Amino acid sequence: MRLIVKIFFLSSLVIYQAVAQSSFDVSQYNVVWSKQSANSSESMPCGGGDIGLNVWTEKDEIFFYLSRSGAFDENNVFPKFGRVRLRITPNLFQNATFKQELKLNEGYVEISSVKNRKKVLVKIWVDVFKPVVHVETESDEKLKVEAWYENWRDKDLTWTQAGQTKASLAFRDAPFQAVVRKDSVKFEGPNVLWYHRNRDESVFDFTVKQQKLDSVKNQLWNPLKNLTFGGWMGGNNFKSAGISQGKYVDTEFTAWKLESKQAARKQELQIVLHIATTETIAQWKAGLEQIIQSSKETQVADFEATKKWWNAFWQRSHIAINSPQKDSSSVAWQVGRNYNLFRYQLGCNAYGTYPTKFNGGMFTFDPSFTDKNAPFTPDHRDWGGGTHTAQNQRLVYFPMFRSGDFDMLPSQLNFYLRALKNAETRTRVYWGHKGASFTEQLEQFGLPLATSYGWKRPQNFPAGIEYNYWLEYLWDTQMEFCLMMLDLEKYNNEDISKYLPFVESCVTFFYEHYQWEATTRSRSAFADDGKLIFFPSTGAETYKMAYNSSSTIAGLYSITKRLTELSDKYLSPEKRKHYEKVLKSIPEIPLKEKNGHLTIAPAEAWGRINNQELPQLYPVYPWGMFGIGKPKLDIAINTWKYGADLPIQKNHISWHQDAIFCARLGLTEEAAEITVKKLKNAPRRYPTFWGPGHDWVPDHNWGGSGMIGLQEMLLQTPDDKLYLFPAWPKNWDVQFKLHAPANTTIEGELKDGKVLSLKVTPESRAKDVILMIK
Repeated sequence: MRLIVKIFFLSSLVIYQAVAQSSFDVSQYNVVWSKQSANSSESMPCGGGDIGLNVWTEKDEIFFYLSRSGAFDENNVFPKFGRVRLRITPNLFQNATFKQELKLNEGYVEISSVKNRKKVLVKIWVDVFKPVVHVETESDEKLKVEAWYENWRDKDLTWTQAGQTKASLAFRDAPFQAVVRKDSVKFEGPNVLWYHRNRDESVFDFTVKQQKLDSVKNQLWNPLKNLTFGGWMGGNNFKSAGISQGKYVDTEFTAWKLESKQAARKQELQIVLHIATTETIAQWKAGLEQIIQSSKETQVADFEATKKWWNAFWQRSHIAINSPQKDSSSVAWQVGRNYNLFRYQLGCNAYGTYPTKFNGGMFTFDPSFTDKNAPFTPDHRDWGGGTHTAQNQRLVYFPMFRSGDFDMLPSQLNFYLRALKNAETRTRVYWGHKGASFTEQLEQFGLPLATSYGWKRPQNFPAGIEYNYWLEYLWDTQMEFCLMMLDLEKYNNEDISKYLPFVESCVTFFYEHYQWEATTRSRSAFADDGKLIFFPSTGAETYKMAYNSSSTIAGLYSITKRLTELSDKYLSPEKRKHYEKVLKSIPEIPLKEKNGHLTIAPAEAWGRINNQELPQLYPVYPWGMFGIGKPKLDIAINTWKYGADLPIQKNHISWHQDAIFCARLGLTEEAAEITVKKLKNAPRRYPTFWGPGHDWVPDHNWGGSGMIGLQEMLLQTPDDKLYLFPAWPKNWDVQFKLHAPANTTIEGELKDGKVLSLKVTPESRAKDVILMIK
């Protein structure tokens, strides 16, 4: 197929800057409900910093689940901190005019009701800079507020039901059962205090033993040891009012009740969440008390600082389609709205110690509303809590480059830095060489998930390799996080010195390990042409026992090349010379004729096809070796059209990145069609609670991959050129602001196929703009 576009090189910025800048107002996308919810599946996300709430109103009571990034119990479950339920007396919600609204520009949820001309308003907001949830009630008459802290971890629970181990996959097929240990909860004066402190033995300990790493256990980092998480709930006008039991959906719970000391027009409840690794529980409590006192003294200033942060967040970046004429029935309009709504979900974990999980983030709800065969506690999510599935996680964080959310990336990148030593230690123990071997599914301490490593491994199976149909020999994805680290310098001019040890260790692993693999089978570490032999390798989870997988080659080549291009600030002459040598040893991307067309091959050869990815297009994305502005575009387009081996390799759900591929190839109709399927309203009350797809609800790699596809339709940056509208439908009007390499932002408006305004910052980058109007 021949790509037909009109290409304009933008030599002058004057005409475009003369037109007034587009006025983007994110409040046009506020989610407003005029009816109460049926249950927790009809909840609304709210959050900030690293806290997420599911907020809903049901049967005249307000509920919200509490989540905070970085809480993991002994089993490596990512549990809720509990649930809060509020009741207002007299009841102004019953038979009243009801409204629940997510106010995006300010980052909070407001619930209001008018009955007999009397109004009650409840504002729920999360401090971006402190782990504090605020519930503020204001009314025309004096009211009483009752608040329950509800906890279902009030006794030990042994997992005996099929499916429970999906919440911590390490226990699947394990020769023992998981026991979820109870929390400690009590009244402390007029307030509620609760916490969970991990016991001495955890998933870390049995993973180390299973993988025969006991000899180096004292060298390995254990993030679960002495980890304590919990919180406090109270307020100036509240007193303790008793304990009760109840059941919500499938789960029994115990509730600790607070109530107003006296009726008042204005009341406030605070919930403080605290996570720390401490030697004693007294030290954890001291840290919690410090947060409580700090929050009491600065509440007004904290709310202003939080609103200011969200205002700035929306000024960084946006994409609005067919706006401001709101047409909620238009799927194109939904795509623009939902892009921004999902970005809000990502912004709720801007500063978490741990990354936003692909399988629900902080906004999961009672699991039987996602899977009727999962009548488990609200802590449940498929694909685990502390477990990291790299191919899914990358799609949550890659869109942050185009949206300019660089301050949110450390949550993901530091995950790998913390675990680097453990990954290097296992390499040394198993194979005696250097480099980090991060597997596709791993625990947050950097070792393979126990179930993936295999509870029933044959004795002669190679040590260090996962005994798993999908995951054996799969290390490629660690290079995509190398790419993120390098792109921080490329996009935002950040000093990436702290990330270089990780990037170099990953390259070292591939260079040394595949020589090791070759010499265990042969007298030579290299092929006849002096190139590395990538065998056994794998094309994602799909092409197994592969020889020279194209995704492996593309990843190693791209990262090594980027290393050689770094300034002298980062590389010594000796290191530069070494990486140039590594670069020369990497084989060419394999090609293959299919249906009479030359395509990128998944590998030179493979033994079986297991899954449904399209790794033969990974050289297009994320590695950018083929595509618009690159040679051999026709080969990449052929690969999209003819290169799949199974029909299921093309799909829009969950982590499938078909829209991204099509955008990178300039296939506008296909990119738009798939993006609509990705980003149109979810079949749930909240528009961006997609899924479960392959994973869970809300599916964050579904939303992340959708964001990337839409961004790539608007802007691509091969060789640091700025290709605008490379795959943009002519009937989609758009206002946008996106980020590009070299600290560049591009803001503009396209209407009826014509550019009405365009601002490139810095102006010196205007010469690099190439308009591609279909």
